[in-house]
Amino acid sequence: MSNQFRPQGFSILPVVVKNLLIINVVFFLATWAAESVWRIDLSQYLGLHYIGASDFRPYQFVTYMFMHGNFAHIFFNMFALWMFGNPIENAWGPKRFLIFYFVCGIGAGLTQELVQYIQLHDIIQNYEYVRLGGNSIPVDDYLNMLTTVGASGAVYGILLAFGMMWPNSKIYIYFAIPIKAKWFVLIYGLIELFSGFSSVDNVAHFAHVGGMLFGLLLILYWRHKETGWIPNLKIRFNKNKSGGEHPQSDWDYNRQRHNDDRRTDEILDKISKSGYDSLTEEEKEFLFKQSKKG
Repeated sequence: MSNQFRPQGFSILPVVVKNLLIINVVFFLATWAAESVWRIDLSQYLGLHYIGASDFRPYQFVTYMFMHGNFAHIFFNMFALWMFGNPIENAWGPKRFLIFYFVCGIGAGLTQELVQYIQLHDIIQNYEYVRLGGNSIPVDDYLNMLTTVGASGAVYGILLAFGMMWPNSKIYIYFAIPIKAKWFVLIYGLIELFSGFSSVDNVAHFAHVGGMLFGLLLILYWRHKETGWIPNLKIRFNKNKSGGEHPQSDWDYNRQRHNDDRRTDEILDKISKSGYDSLTEEEKEFLFKQSKKG
């Protein structure tokens, strides 16, 4: 059975994705208003500072995900959240999707902190001042300048999940170039990893990789838990053709259910275009079985 993603029967804007979009936009507007009216930079309080800086606060591991540097930053993050988050939340449900989003986002922040610690360890241990351009500033002031903002880490985790759930679904780069989701995810992951080692821009490339890594670990944990590698009493049993029973995980159950819904929609479309008599015997039997499930 094909594992192509098709949106028929899915909610266009499920509850968690909708509220995340709203919260991010509110934070962005509040940041703009505070800067314009009161000359207050909210990212200094809500962005993720280096863990050894005086401005660091633990809550920043959450709040930094709702801060964005400019319109393009928030637009592309929210577009990706809407595009890839919708089918995933519909498949998983709001609770699991919300957990996944925050695990990826916080994991991305932890990864960024670890990378910064490795990069800055020598400076912190051996120097009191850092030269920037023609000026020398105290190390602590320099550390407070290192602020990470954005939902990109969580979004990259969502992208990974989409690629794992619908690996052969086509994604159109620049709305024109088709590529399978599994290759899209792999290429983007490798680009971010390479950029993290070679780039000198202000993009937190390792945070993106961290979001994907924590997302992968959480997905593998859920799959192992639901398939019996870790004891779990919430196992569904479906009858097989021989009349016996076999365990089926929540993960596989949801995928099967949505594949069945997709095929049902295709058959109904065929009926609307060509009539019931155009169906094959196998399609009629499938539709009959689906109707019996209620």
